[in-house]
Amino acid sequence: MTIVVLLSVLLFSACESSKSVDLLSPNGEIAFDLKVNENGQAFYKLQTNKNQIFSDSRLGMELREDSLFTDGLRIINVVRNEKNENWKPVWGPNDSILEKYNELIVSLKNHANNDLKLYVRLFDDGLGFRYEIPQQNGIDSINITKELTEFNFAKNGTAWSIPANFDSYEMLYRTTQLSEVPDANTPITVKMESGYYVSIHEANLTNYAGMTLKNTGSTNFQANLVPWPDGVKVKAKGSLLSPWRTVMLCKNAAGLVESNLIQNLNEPCAIPDTKWIQPMKYVGIWWGMHLGVETWTPGPKHGATTDNMKKYIDFAADNNIQAVLAEGWNTGWENWGKPKAFDQVTSYPDFDFDEIVSYAKSKGVELIGHHETGGDYIFYEESMDKAFSKLHDNGIRVVKTGYAGPIPNGQFHHGQKMVQHYRKVVETAAKYHLMVDAHEPIKATGISRTYPNMMTREGVRGMEWNGWSEGNPPEHHVILPFTRCLGGPIDYTPGTFDILYKNRKDYIKWNSNDKGNSRVNTTLAKQLALWVCLYSPLQMASDMISNYEDQPAFHFFVNLPADFEESKVLAAEIGDVYAVARRKASNWYIGAITDENAREIDLDLGFLDADKKYEATIYSDTDNTSLSDNPTEIKIFKKAVDSKTKLHVKMQNSGGQAIEIREAKG
Repeated sequence: MTIVVLLSVLLFSACESSKSVDLLSPNGEIAFDLKVNENGQAFYKLQTNKNQIFSDSRLGMELREDSLFTDGLRIINVVRNEKNENWKPVWGPNDSILEKYNELIVSLKNHANNDLKLYVRLFDDGLGFRYEIPQQNGIDSINITKELTEFNFAKNGTAWSIPANFDSYEMLYRTTQLSEVPDANTPITVKMESGYYVSIHEANLTNYAGMTLKNTGSTNFQANLVPWPDGVKVKAKGSLLSPWRTVMLCKNAAGLVESNLIQNLNEPCAIPDTKWIQPMKYVGIWWGMHLGVETWTPGPKHGATTDNMKKYIDFAADNNIQAVLAEGWNTGWENWGKPKAFDQVTSYPDFDFDEIVSYAKSKGVELIGHHETGGDYIFYEESMDKAFSKLHDNGIRVVKTGYAGPIPNGQFHHGQKMVQHYRKVVETAAKYHLMVDAHEPIKATGISRTYPNMMTREGVRGMEWNGWSEGNPPEHHVILPFTRCLGGPIDYTPGTFDILYKNRKDYIKWNSNDKGNSRVNTTLAKQLALWVCLYSPLQMASDMISNYEDQPAFHFFVNLPADFEESKVLAAEIGDVYAVARRKASNWYIGAITDENAREIDLDLGFLDADKKYEATIYSDTDNTSLSDNPTEIKIFKKAVDSKTKLHVKMQNSGGQAIEIREAKG
């Protein structure tokens, strides 16, 4: 039953002597305390019943016009609200999400009598707070030079983070003491000495600069916003509303994954009719270019040709795969790095666009458009309507975008200008009924609730790094669910079966990161499991289709749904092990993965219907599977299971297990 309670309680008016206010989470276990000291500086603390999470941490912001909201602050008014309701996402790992929080709206004034509002929401699994500079006399242009927001951890802990970077998130995660982290992109996740799990991120990043964190001493961190070329961090006219600063706070690692805090801090869906938004599985002409056996540019090894595309369309039609992607189909790849390099509407001569569209329709397969920009967002915005119209007019519902290159005019990928651009792409795509898969994106902050056509994005050191570098290490995959994936769906593009690249012939070395030791650092069973573990509503089988033909293990992807209705974390420890079960109708799909260590775990299948019997098809590492020299050996077998089953899972080094559970017949 949906319950909504909105209580507006005026605690005090003109009560300038009040210096503090507090808030409890709905279950009473998390406490937020706000105070203003004698100098008018605002601080907050966060604690649980038994543990202090953050000691006094500063709030406020500096403006170029004046230090308006740093000192001299006083509390003028406080309003309290409560909310408790369920909402249904258009797609997602769960078909219903609970939004339950207690809220403070704190009105403050500074020494010049200017207004600032602080919104605070406490959920049972964390905190969100944001700033608003409302429209008011005396403030026209707003130029933020520094956000004072701090996250001062009361105790040390183990942290998983990537370095702060204004242009890329494609880095390996560091496992260090929290106090040893000099700076970080968010999300940054910490297991505190008290045992609590904390992840700092942001939600609803709209018309604002992306936030990184910098260490200000020991376990103290301050927000550091990505700047404009002139050094100003955020620019606005008249009024400003910041993203939510978020703190997931859970008693175990599974709680982080199961939290919906980020999405809950975004507005409801802004698209009236969402019937055209549908999750899909896809294959594509992509991996061969990263291996160097095909090219994006025209020539004898050009990947995106009419004949090659038809082969992929045929394969998709035969294997319950909804869509096919082709990179390198359009002119301009040979001009990479030059202004206005990419033409998003003109195909190369060996890629007959009209014929391919017609052929795909005849096979009941959709196409995914691809728009590389090389970072030239200015030209892309000029071309966008024409390019999107071409896709829409040809029945294409998905576009994959790319920004692999420098941003013009000294802008950073993660600054306010590009945040504005990425949102413009999503909003314009919605007009043309296009779903978006963004690569080299701005970070995921839950806007898929508001714009569910924002399906998935990269923003991670993904599969392609295995094609031309030493590859992603085994623990990378068991860190991602607790870090990058907390912001939203991830287009990691799993599913490489030729793990040691035995089929790579006539190798072309094209990337400076390639030292000739490239491979995928997992077993085949782990590649299958990643399709479940790393959720994406656009999920790719990334290998060349020749490596899937006559491969029984591929049946797991053939049977895998594109979307789910319910998800449950079965095992979770950051950097070590992860197992999750996802349901579609009455069928369940499980992925279990481990780090560089072989591991055995037992999975409790108590989530199955107690009145039914089931059959599990299990794709498992074998006793002879070896990460170093025999990673593709796999055992496929069936097993009767029910709700009382404790399923024993044995995984080799960087191994995994994928399981499909269906109701038993008869």
